Amino acid sequence: MTDTLIAIISIFIGMFGANLLAVLNKTYTMGFTGNTISGVFGSIFFIKVFGRLGFGPMAIMQTGAVNPLLFTVNILVSLLGGAIGLVVIKLIINKLDKRPNNS
Repeated sequence: MTDTLIAIISIFIGMFGANLLAVLNKTYTMGFTGNTISGVFGSIFFIKVFGRLGFGPMAIMQTGAVNPLLFTVNILVSLLGGAIGLVVIKLIINKLDKRPNNS
């Protein structure tokens, strides 16, 4: 595997994580497209931020072969990132949708 393939797999796992959360908890759903987009951004954000700890695509392939432990951590962070991305975006949308009462 290459670094690019690992990054693409991470993004797809983030998309899966957001859509899985939307299926399991209907309060956070924004439709398939909205869930997918938030999963992509959440996954990328989490991998970029937490990948600095040593489980980014470059670190996984550092020896020339896939490090299974680092790859597993990368996948779990992507899954969590996609789900948390959906929650955060849904909370922002709910906050923006609240209108003040002008009664």
